[in-house]
Amino acid sequence: MGETGSASADGKLSGQFFDAAIGLLQRVRDEEAESIATAGELLADTVATGGRLFAFGAGHSSLAAQDLVYRAGGLALMNLLTVPGVVGVDVMPATLGSALERVDGLASAVLNCSPLRAGDALVIISLSGRNALPVEMALTARSLGVKVIGVTSVAYTAATKPRHSSGTFLKDHCDVVLDSKIAVGDAELSLDTIPAPFAPASTVVTSALLQAVMATAAGALAERGIEPPLLRSGNVDGGLEWNDRVFEEYGDRIFYRQ
Repeated sequence: MGETGSASADGKLSGQFFDAAIGLLQRVRDEEAESIATAGELLADTVATGGRLFAFGAGHSSLAAQDLVYRAGGLALMNLLTVPGVVGVDVMPATLGSALERVDGLASAVLNCSPLRAGDALVIISLSGRNALPVEMALTARSLGVKVIGVTSVAYTAATKPRHSSGTFLKDHCDVVLDSKIAVGDAELSLDTIPAPFAPASTVVTSALLQAVMATAAGALAERGIEPPLLRSGNVDGGLEWNDRVFEEYGDRIFYRQ
């Protein structure tokens, strides 16, 4: 028997989403190659000179940040910078997280209580880049001597107004900007029978973009004769022992084990 109409429609939509995501990944690969290389070299420089690595994202942007931390195949030195109430959607009500992103002063308070110091690098992920929290975090981090890599959709700067008192976006306060190319609203599909656009792709694209940066950083370190401090899966033989060695060697630069 053939597929039902609804099953056929569902299959068509899933294919359209994959096509959209693949198209965005190809755009990022081709159009952001130079920025990816620059970001990877910046992280390699930080590791080579004794700096520490941090990543931050609010709401769903935190998913891509978390994907970099304590990750098999990833750099062991990448630490998650957390802001209570905005990392993920576990806070209740979930809308509180969105409200906190718009609070002036919060980022400065968090950074002043964090281990960040001059010579470190911070990856800040914000799809819109318009809220007070990521903008202020970038501003404050750079004032402390921290290098900032911003991951955002530059399209928002032309279609929305900034919410920080400076009237600026995240992209305006970064050493390197990585443009995810995500359309304003973060929804790739639409149907006449559905009143709102749907199927967001920002997590897929942003995670891939950042893993490309991590791969570049690892390669850049190897080219300098420095063994990249990579983690292995604890579910393969020898993985736990490998990781224990890395933790011992770089323990003073890893904060998720303390």
